[in-house]
Amino acid sequence: MMVQTPQPRAIDDVAARFMAHRPRLYAIAHRTLGSPWQADDAVQETWLRLQRADVGAIESLEAWLTTVVSRVCIDLIRQQVRRREDSEDVIDQARPAVSAPVSADPSDAAMRVDDLAVAMQVVLDTLGPLERLALVLHDVFALSYDDIAPIVERTPVAARQLASRARARLRRVDVSQIRQRRNEAIGAFLDAARHGDFGGLLQLLDPEIELRGDVTAVELAAQGADDGAPLLGHRIRGGDAVARVFAGRAELTRPVLIDGVPAAAYAADGTVHAVYLVTFDRDRIARIDVLADPERLRALRVDGG
Repeated sequence: MMVQTPQPRAIDDVAARFMAHRPRLYAIAHRTLGSPWQADDAVQETWLRLQRADVGAIESLEAWLTTVVSRVCIDLIRQQVRRREDSEDVIDQARPAVSAPVSADPSDAAMRVDDLAVAMQVVLDTLGPLERLALVLHDVFALSYDDIAPIVERTPVAARQLASRARARLRRVDVSQIRQRRNEAIGAFLDAARHGDFGGLLQLLDPEIELRGDVTAVELAAQGADDGAPLLGHRIRGGDAVARVFAGRAELTRPVLIDGVPAAAYAADGTVHAVYLVTFDRDRIARIDVLADPERLRALRVDGG
């Protein structure tokens, strides 16, 4: 029996349908994983799995893609946990007793999306993969627990418990205080950069900081280097190296909120050309992700600046 090779038109049709869903898939992965680069990996893996699937047998492509990208995220989180710890205690936190009663306390009410985004940055590593997904899919993307249940391979009752437990942990975070402290830290970082205060930069940066820029951001910075743009690279590590990238530079970069989270953006003529997603470890800047790819920028809401 001969295996038919997919026709180019059919492949193009599948690719077009996938691209229509790609922004949502990226948003789910980014919210869950907390990293634009891992989100890219999750979306790419989802596309590869779609290419291997019998698309004609898929009843709802949106539901299928949501399930696949969610399970890819679960796998990536578990890989992180295995690399970071010898035990699987964090993973086990995401496995509730299905028979446990569901509390009717306020933690069952969805959080404001912007507050959730800030709180997630603080407690992300304390949440199990299924807790993260149940919370993000329900509170951010408005999926019902009936829809979430098959994705996390739990009953709807257990899916609600996962989200409620994660939400209760996030509600203990003082979001207003965190947002204010991080806004101030980013402002101080940019001020030190503009004034070439190398020592001031080092005090604000984690010694193990990692700076990453996408291809468009690195090219944009190179074009503007003579005008004071940061000396970006695709991947730079260490406080000294990152401080050298910004010292005496970043004149046109300003603090903003991106999806409610303190960050920074390079804007000119009223247009945001690049954003700086800032991740903290306690009160020091531990990671900066610089994004300028138009598709990535379209997926973000930038306020202020």
